Amino acid sequence: MSAYSLPAAALAASLLLALAAGPASAAPARTAAARPAAQDSAAMYTQERQTDHRERDDLLTAGLGLDGLRAMVPPAFADAAHPSAAELRRRALWSNWRGIADLAPGGGYGELYGSLAAVPGREYSAFARVPGAHQPHRVLVQVPDGFDRDKRCIVVSASSGSRGIYGSIAVAGAWGLPKGCAVAYTDKGAGTDYFDLDAGVGVRADGTVGKPGEGELAFLPDAQARKAGGVAFKHAHSQDNPEADWGRHVQQAARFALRALDRAFPEQAPFTWANTRVIAVGISNGGGAVLRAAELDEEPWLDAVVAGEPNVYVRGARPLYDYTTQAALLMPCALLHKPLGAMPVAPLTGDSAQSFCDFAAEHGLLGEAARSGDTAARAQAAYERMRGDGWSDDALRAGALSVNFDLWRAVAATYASAYGRYAPAAREAGAAANQPWVSYVYSAATPAGPDAPPVARAASEAERAAWWADASGIPPGAGVQLFGPAGASRLQAMAGLRELWTGQPLRADADRAALKAAGERVRKGVEQTRAGAPRKGLPVVVVHGLDDGLIPPAFTSAPYVAMARKAGARVSYWQVKNVQHFDAFLGLPALGARYLPLLPYVYAALDRVDAHLAGGAALPGDAVVETVPRAQGQGLQAQNLALPK
Repeated sequence: MSAYSLPAAALAASLLLALAAGPASAAPARTAAARPAAQDSAAMYTQERQTDHRERDDLLTAGLGLDGLRAMVPPAFADAAHPSAAELRRRALWSNWRGIADLAPGGGYGELYGSLAAVPGREYSAFARVPGAHQPHRVLVQVPDGFDRDKRCIVVSASSGSRGIYGSIAVAGAWGLPKGCAVAYTDKGAGTDYFDLDAGVGVRADGTVGKPGEGELAFLPDAQARKAGGVAFKHAHSQDNPEADWGRHVQQAARFALRALDRAFPEQAPFTWANTRVIAVGISNGGGAVLRAAELDEEPWLDAVVAGEPNVYVRGARPLYDYTTQAALLMPCALLHKPLGAMPVAPLTGDSAQSFCDFAAEHGLLGEAARSGDTAARAQAAYERMRGDGWSDDALRAGALSVNFDLWRAVAATYASAYGRYAPAAREAGAAANQPWVSYVYSAATPAGPDAPPVARAASEAERAAWWADASGIPPGAGVQLFGPAGASRLQAMAGLRELWTGQPLRADADRAALKAAGERVRKGVEQTRAGAPRKGLPVVVVHGLDDGLIPPAFTSAPYVAMARKAGARVSYWQVKNVQHFDAFLGLPALGARYLPLLPYVYAALDRVDAHLAGGAALPGDAVVETVPRAQGQGLQAQNLALPK
């Protein structure tokens, strides 16, 4: 992500086109008794594996190093249709590093902040399942050969966005592994375990493709869902609403880390909550997941939490689905408001920004005066509506990235299906245009020309073999396209997604009974994701860029911190100016001159928390970080970051 990134090359090309258009002590013992959690939880894990990673294949980069990660093409497969598990792992690490961190020359990674030093060690992985879930989530633990047996520490993380199991490698692995900590990961019930409904194949524990019965699959839709055709992916189609269990996913990953350490160092077992320090960290959806984990206080297990740009929802705030569906319809128009000074808008939806203004005005979304106004008047009305609903100018400007990459539509369609616990929609049958909210289809596709939409088709062996390594967890991307409901325009379909939240149909022919039922399902799913306060006394640091246009702090971090403090929680809040959501985009000169990366502040917060736990150093206080953007073409310097002291 960071959170919802398309392949890096496609992102760069699309954005450029748009811009052209315009000494550590042992872990402290808990005061409460803690049982040896690794020994009593074996039944929740299946498909357990151990692999060794040394010499030219390390834990952090699979031997690629900085130069290999910077390569514009991914590591090749010897046989494109049948890659080995080792090849898939290497490529997944390449993809996830590039999707999260700014590794461009002059960006500062590995020099001012972060580490890409080779870390030899072992990986332990498994499928884990929360009670009642249809599908498992992946857990993976990296144990470095240099594990500090005196410090006994675990860093646990959840993937950003909907990424696969390596989706937090640049966040947790890069900080924890060089310090001698084991690092535990979960894909939190999302990930890149796509299921090809046409071929009837999914993804096995090692990332290779297999059929049902050829070992347990990471995601297996039920028999009826497998008749739909196209591609199913776990976040949208598990029918589990995985976000509701994000905290449990993180806790299970930490439990599995204790289990892995028992196996790695049997002479020092058991590793328990009482004798092993556990720090949770994540960004974006991963940040939301670790905050949900902080609520789990039935036993003392966590020592500290660092959440970066967290997607978190608390009572009284706007949930992701609300502001995403609003942005999908109104933001392209609002960004035409010239005083805002946003970057040029070129939505990847086949509709111009002006057409969004026209649609919003004609359907009464901008007030009566805008119906007869020109585009400038409509843009001002859209801007004022979004400002009135809590969007800042900085968030709106950065939100242009999500407009240009069609992220609002991709996120809204995925989350509508997840919150409503829907199975995949049938590709061939489509759905009635008056029920567009349940009928988005995902499929491999053939381009039909510059002015024609792609044509859905069955995926090739080579395409499906690479999904686990290449995909970001939410299509479009990695050769899988998003197709809207049959008979509905893209704007009509996005309006249908918005209707699920508002309950107000925008079309005269809307099936009101179906809308009411579907809206209730989605809103119930959203409510199941609402966060509570962290355990009292647990150190929590929240870090958020004030220019975040995908997960604005006004809707997430700020209300969470207020809620947690009201409940008596111990929370520090860093608000960082000139930081938006996607570090990976900063290699593009126009964005690198405007924005700074978030990861340095997440690492700094981890350093401060670690020092507190190890030696009693003071926890960080609140900070509004006054950063200094660099000039275009200038390398990042420490003074640009202005890290809190």
